[in-house]
Amino acid sequence: MLKIDGATGLVVSHTPAPRKRMFEDLETAAKAMREHEERKESIFRQSVDAEKNKADLFEKKFAEALRKAKDAPEGKPLREFDLD
Repeated sequence: MLKIDGATGLVVSHTPAPRKRMFEDLETAAKAMREHEERKESIFRQSVDAEKNKADLFEKKFAEALRKAKDAPEGKPLREFDLD
C-alpha cells in the first residue's frame, strides 16, 4: 500500500504486501527438507556409480578404437587433392 501526498504527488510511505508462507506448519517444512536431502543423496549415489563405471567404459572404448586401428589399412590415408 502506498501513501501519496496529494499536493506534491510524492510517495509519503509504503507498506509491502504480506509474504505468503512457503509451508503451512513446521512438520511440512521438515518433511520437505528430508525429501530434499534424500534427492541429493540419490543424485550423489548415481554420480559415484557413474564414476566407478567410467573406467570400464573408457577401457571398452579404447579396446574398440585399438581394434579399428588394427583393422585399418596401413599407409598414409588418401586425401582428396592427392587424387588429382
